[in-house]
Amino acid sequence: IPVLAKNKRHTIEAVVDRLVTGNIDRVRLSDSVEIALKYGGGIMVVLRENPDPAAAVRWEEEHISEHLACVDCGISYGELAPRNFSFNSPFGACRRCNGLGALQVMVPELVVPDPELSIRKGAIPGWRRGPRRLLLYYNHLLRCLAEHYDCPDMLTTPFGKLSEKIRHVILYGSGDEVVKFDYYLRGRRHELRKPFEGVLANLERRLTETESDTVRGRLREYMRPMRCPECQGARLNPVSLAVTVGGLSIDRFNSLSIDKALEFIRTLQLGEEQTQIAAEIRKEIESRLRFLVDVGLPYLTLERQSGTLSGGEMQRIRLATQLGCGLVGVLYILDEPSIGLHQRDNDRLLDTLTNLRDIGNTVIVVEHDLDTIRRADHVIDIGPGAGVHGGEVVAAGTPEEVMNQAQSLTGAFLSGRREIAIPSRRCRGTGEWLEIVGAAEHNLKNIDVKIPLGTLCCVTGVSGSGKSTLINEILCRAVERHFNPAAGVPGRCAAVKGMEQLGKMIVIDQSPIGRTPRSNPVTYTDAFGAIRNLFAALPEAKIRGYKPGRFSFNIKGGRCEECQGDGIKKIEMQFLPDVYVTCSACNGKRFNQETLSVYYKKKNIADVLDMTVNQAVGFFDAHPPIYRKLKTLQEVGLGYIHLGQAATTLSGGEAQRVKLARELAKIPRGHTLYILDEPTTGLHSADIEQLLEVLMRLRDKENTVLVIEHNLDVIKVADYLIDLGPEGGDGGGRVVARGTPEEVAACPDSYTGHYLAPLLSTAKAQAAGKSCRGK
Repeated sequence: IPVLAKNKRHTIEAVVDRLVTGNIDRVRLSDSVEIALKYGGGIMVVLRENPDPAAAVRWEEEHISEHLACVDCGISYGELAPRNFSFNSPFGACRRCNGLGALQVMVPELVVPDPELSIRKGAIPGWRRGPRRLLLYYNHLLRCLAEHYDCPDMLTTPFGKLSEKIRHVILYGSGDEVVKFDYYLRGRRHELRKPFEGVLANLERRLTETESDTVRGRLREYMRPMRCPECQGARLNPVSLAVTVGGLSIDRFNSLSIDKALEFIRTLQLGEEQTQIAAEIRKEIESRLRFLVDVGLPYLTLERQSGTLSGGEMQRIRLATQLGCGLVGVLYILDEPSIGLHQRDNDRLLDTLTNLRDIGNTVIVVEHDLDTIRRADHVIDIGPGAGVHGGEVVAAGTPEEVMNQAQSLTGAFLSGRREIAIPSRRCRGTGEWLEIVGAAEHNLKNIDVKIPLGTLCCVTGVSGSGKSTLINEILCRAVERHFNPAAGVPGRCAAVKGMEQLGKMIVIDQSPIGRTPRSNPVTYTDAFGAIRNLFAALPEAKIRGYKPGRFSFNIKGGRCEECQGDGIKKIEMQFLPDVYVTCSACNGKRFNQETLSVYYKKKNIADVLDMTVNQAVGFFDAHPPIYRKLKTLQEVGLGYIHLGQAATTLSGGEAQRVKLARELAKIPRGHTLYILDEPTTGLHSADIEQLLEVLMRLRDKENTVLVIEHNLDVIKVADYLIDLGPEGGDGGGRVVARGTPEEVAACPDSYTGHYLAPLLSTAKAQAAGKSCRGK
């Protein structure tokens, strides 16, 4: 052993054993390896003699370590655990974005929404709001910047016409280049030399430093999510992403659609030992993925965020969870599972529900879909009308027995005694088109779509084919940006043409009309303002000096102060859920006694709010401003709801129709684009018939009604169809067919056309029969 310097790190190699290949004693080999790892601190070296005597290297050296570390560079990793592959755990999450996959950044297009304006005219709105002292400071910075770069017209020239260098400096800063800023302190001029930080960096810094929620909310308007530059949206750290199975890291596997993930698991090739280890795991994964496919969700990717799922998709995911349990003797209750489903996917769902029944479960479904009702074993029809006109069992029994009940409205549509008629001619529109060129957002395959103006146009296709992406994320945002340059950036497309022919756009979705019980149908449609004006004009109110605000439950003076106009009081329970009780002072009427003593036609303001729309239409027939707004609520099929019914108790379909009623009540101007996303959700066939009459009225006033829809009753009466597909997810995103319903029904590649063709042929045969009888 040589003399060793104690201040230096030495590598000492000791020979533990010599072995000859061909007849190795495995016990001896095991003992030798154990000794080598013990004295080598978990590291050993294997020397293999090269059998080729002419080789340049006689001995080949291989380092083997029992540590999860590289023997050359020393980088080590801990033992892998499930938490290493979770972006919700600090052990797996990306350090830069904390597992979110995106960072909120200032977007130049939002910070400078209108490049046609100069800085002095307000090109940078984020630097024109705030305390006067701060605004003066920003203006002074920009003047100094203009002087430094010898650009005297920088503040008065439209921002888009400034040189690229000046625009870059204003937005992103001067980098390392020092700019001279002068200032006055106590009457003396001083100079400060420092780099200019840029508007974007300044706004981001203010966002982190401010303690004002108002300022923070205002600054966030200029921000949009950007893919994390470190993990590229994978949400995991590099160590977790370096682990692969079958050549795929966990983020690449999660980016697969469910059907492709299922195919990957089924065809995964593993070694003999790995196959034994992964057998049960593969079985569980395959089972869960197969159930998701069975309920019609093969197009979803595993990484899809739950907030982007529709209500129907969420319901089917929960259903797939129950299918995976394999329970028997369970009562399943589903509320409109067909929401958001194409007819093809609906058939798959019905097969799944039938399978649940067949293995020994009971399935109760609340549904309007006629195909679902026909597949049922027992039907309970509630009615005969809605609201106060319903609540009775009209018919019960098999679908055939319900069809034979004359008083059953559902039975009438099931049997064909009543149906939504196909129009005798299709409206051709104004002859102008709204065109989307090169749509490539999400799964759209660089498609061109033309929408005829002045028509009722339906966008159809199987679930996940790209309908919402095309209309909501590209068209809606592009038109919003056309009318408001500060609006959000549309999805990827080359251009949207023809927007100059639109007067305005109205999007009528199923989001709530209000998030508190104080919002209700009459406040949302502005009918309550006219009702309050009417009560304030009554002689009794004038004598007492009451103004319209006296009859509002949101304003002090007329409301009950005990419950502050809510009509209910919340009792907080320390260890139990809060309890709500009717206010004892006003008995739930929301107003004080003085306000309730003013009557119109023997009804006070609380009585009016408790009326249904059907009752109120006749009650206010002599007051056009009120009557017109209430009449539109009745026309869209909401005659049963109460005027003061809390917005939080309305379904998505009801909220959508309240929004539609508000637009119908306005004075028509024409050239308006109405966009509705599945307006038939939660509607009976009779309600759909009523809704279509309203949509046709909008179309006949030279408006364009664009509907995303699966319901065949709506599709068959449309003037023009745009069918996307043919499948969902990666298999979709293409225009399969376009034209009238008859033209789409003739397309062999269209799933929509496949289900539409029998309806059109039946209607044609019935029309021919009527014609013959007439002759």
